[in-house]
Amino acid sequence: MNLKQLEAFVRVAETKNFSEAARQLYLTQPTVSAHISALEKELDICLFIRSTKEVKLSDAGRELYTYAEKMLAIEREIREHFGTSARKGKRILKIAASTIPSQYLLPDIMVRFRRKYPAEQLNVAETDSAGVVERIVSHQADIGFAGTVLDKKHCIYLPFYQDELVVITPGEERFLERRGKEITSWIQDEPLILREKGSGTRKEARKLLRRLGIRLEDLNVAASMENQEAIKRSVESGMGVSILSRLAAEDEIRTGKLLVFPLGKNGGKRNISLVFERGVSLPPSAEKFIGTVREMYPDRKADDTEKDGRL
Repeated sequence: MNLKQLEAFVRVAETKNFSEAARQLYLTQPTVSAHISALEKELDICLFIRSTKEVKLSDAGRELYTYAEKMLAIEREIREHFGTSARKGKRILKIAASTIPSQYLLPDIMVRFRRKYPAEQLNVAETDSAGVVERIVSHQADIGFAGTVLDKKHCIYLPFYQDELVVITPGEERFLERRGKEITSWIQDEPLILREKGSGTRKEARKLLRRLGIRLEDLNVAASMENQEAIKRSVESGMGVSILSRLAAEDEIRTGKLLVFPLGKNGGKRNISLVFERGVSLPPSAEKFIGTVREMYPDRKADDTEKDGRL
């Protein structure tokens, strides 16, 4: 028996609906059902009387509800107490973020978060997507932001923003003449500058190229770079072409320093996701931060294949 199971039980008891309980807990309905089944099996009792119209507590369920409510109340008291104590020493919410969310999405999110919770402190470490996962599973970060899915065994991914990867080229006449042509007809002839291994942009670029029938190994990779500003400057100077987030190249595209080409007819869409460790209770500040992201991006939902989950 654990607190997650009791929390699911109490929420179903209060809402009288498994789907609504799952929505409120940011879990899938099968996860809530599994929590209830595990409790029933361990205690050897039936907790709910189910019918086609409603779900209601059994006699044993009503008895357990009294205990479960007390246990969850104690948990809340502990969190509030140590949350207050931590603030005396300022417990800091540790965030790991890959380049694109760190530079183009997190600033606005943090502004909204600080307006709502001015007493909270944040520490943001910028790394690549592989580094985000490493920091999450080693408990160096509470939550993370990544541009690809790397480790679904240990981490939960909550997509909240749809980014677009594009091919960027110098603003030269010969590339202007390629407007309207599929990149498959010319990209293999150009030197390619890629993000470093471990980058979500690189991993997603590989996947998107594969859908177009292009293997990364068959391209003329001129260089791998960690810094996207260096990549853009290198492309501008004519060293080669690259695949980057449109967010990262907007200014240069607008001024004509770079040209942009879509990755296929459907474009190079990829999800930016919140990441946190599976099965670990998040600190209250992390829950608040996730709530802030939900407020700012209410239309993005995690697929059932990617969530355990919370959005």
